[in-house]
Amino acid sequence: MTKPQFDFTGKVAWVTGGGTGIGQSVAVAFAQLGAKVVISGRSNGDETLRLIKEAGGDAKFVRCDISKAADVQHAVQTVADTYGGLNIAFNNAGVGVVGVPLAEQTEKDYDYIMDTDLKGLFFCMKYEIPEMLKAGGGSIINTGSVASVIGDPGMAIYVAAKHGAAGMTKAAAWDYGRQNIRVNLLAAGFTNTPMTSNWLSDPKMVEMVSSWNALGRYAMPDEMVGLVLLLASPLGSFMSGGVYCVDAGQSVH
Repeated sequence: MTKPQFDFTGKVAWVTGGGTGIGQSVAVAFAQLGAKVVISGRSNGDETLRLIKEAGGDAKFVRCDISKAADVQHAVQTVADTYGGLNIAFNNAGVGVVGVPLAEQTEKDYDYIMDTDLKGLFFCMKYEIPEMLKAGGGSIINTGSVASVIGDPGMAIYVAAKHGAAGMTKAAAWDYGRQNIRVNLLAAGFTNTPMTSNWLSDPKMVEMVSSWNALGRYAMPDEMVGLVLLLASPLGSFMSGGVYCVDAGQSVH
C-alpha cells in the first residue's frame, strides 16, 4: 500500500438520494477525497452542491426518481457524458416504513415502497453496470437497513423490500465479480435523517430507538460514511456480495 487508499482522484461517483442525510454525507466525503460526484434525487441538491464546492470539489446535480426507469437511464447517461464514465455508485435513495401491522397496510403502501426500495434499486444497477463494464470495473454500494437482516413490527413491506435489496446485492455480486465489479450492501442502523425526523421529534420514540442497540443511541449520517468509503476503495478489494451492518449491535441482539 504505497499510496493513500482513500484517494478517489480520477474516479467518478454517482450518489442517489444525495440531497440530504447519509447520501449527502457520502457525496461530500467522496468529493473531499478527489472524486467527481453526481448527486441525484427527486428534489434539488443545492445544499450538497454548496458543501462540495466549499470543500473545493467538483459536482453536478441531476434530478432523478429512481422508481422510473427512464429517469435512471437519463441520470446514468448524464454521469457518463459529464465526467466520462462511472466508477462508484452509492445507491442510497429510498423511502420509509408505514408503521402499522401487515393486514392494515395497503396495496398503495406496497407499491410505493417496493417501487423505490427494490425496483428502483434494480433500475440503478441495471444502468450502472454497463457503464462500469466500459470502465473496466467498479464498486456498487447499496443502502439497505438492519431491516435487511431482521424483522420488526409494523414494517412488513419495508422489511421485505430491504431483504430483497440484500438478495439482489448478493446475486449481482456473483453476476459481475469476474468482470471486476464489486457489489455490497450497507445495512444501516437507525440514523437521524430527514426521513426519520418525525420519529425523533417524540422523546418516547428517541428513548425507544436508543434502546435497540449496544451504544444506547441512534446514529448520525456521518457515521455511515466510513464503510461506504472502505467498500469503494482498494482496501475493500476482496469485499463483494456482503451485507455489512453498521447498527451498534442491533441486529445481533
